[in-house]
Amino acid sequence: MAGHQHTEIDGWANRFALLSDSTRLSLLTHMHEHPGATVSELADAASITENAASQSLRALRAQGWVTTTKSGRTVHYRIVPDAIVHRILHDIMGAEHAEHSAHEH
Repeated sequence: MAGHQHTEIDGWANRFALLSDSTRLSLLTHMHEHPGATVSELADAASITENAASQSLRALRAQGWVTTTKSGRTVHYRIVPDAIVHRILHDIMGAEHAEHSAHEH
């Protein structure tokens, strides 16, 4: 039991570490409000380079919070609807969904 509990605690510590970064939180908030945003759009919204955005997005995808779809050579990013971060954005930040996104595919 102690090993399982330790693993669970480590998992939550990793989740909170991801959320403690203002860049990643900015990317998540923008994706929540604009599902299907591209790396370029996310980088602009967070005022960072596309390379920095890509690096942060990789970490969010590795956690299972973000998914991608491709349209030709363009990659669109979305928050996984049942991911814990989706509920956190609603509960803690009061984030709202966009009524109609131009990026919905």
